Amino acid sequence: MPELKIVKNATCTFCGCVCDDIELHAEGERVVETKRACSLGESWFKHHTAERLYPDALIDGKPATVDDAVEVAAEYLYRAHMPLVYGLSNTTCEAQREAVFLAELIGGVIDSHTSL
Repeated sequence: MPELKIVKNATCTFCGCVCDDIELHAEGERVVETKRACSLGESWFKHHTAERLYPDALIDGKPATVDDAVEVAAEYLYRAHMPLVYGLSNTTCEAQREAVFLAELIGGVIDSHTSL
């Protein structure tokens, strides 16, 4: 059985509240217990690990290099008519800033999960 590791004052970025007083109990790469996390944060921490389950990039469901995947994504965006940049609730402010810049650059629109 892996050794129990306790992380105090962990920060959850899931919903955007950025709660930073969470205590995590991890065995190996998996969080097995959370303290002071809401139900969304608890689920997020318990169902995400540091395991590498997938390759760095996929094209049509097949492993690819990141460079090739970026080229394919750029081509999709170039050909798109009003592409949608969606989500972003689980990203940093810096990443959101870049997403807004990208949407403006490609003539796209932005929406968040709150529109649901």
